[in-house]
Amino acid sequence: MNDIIVPAVLILGVSVFVWLVRIMTRRIGRRTSRTAEGLYPRYADSLRKQRKYAKEHGGQWRDDEGSLRP
Repeated sequence: MNDIIVPAVLILGVSVFVWLVRIMTRRIGRRTSRTAEGLYPRYADSLRKQRKYAKEHGGQWRDDEGSLRP
């Protein structure tokens, strides 16, 4: 009896894992209508608006902030 149950459970487990991976791959890989401006509204504004936002929130705007270029 154990000779049948153990392999059946292993096959079922592998099948469920493959099924979940396929679902997640489809979900991650699907196209979307969202844009970077919609995801990051703070960065979508003009430089003037970004500086104003930083000033209103107690920050200081620097043009080189976050830049990877030397």
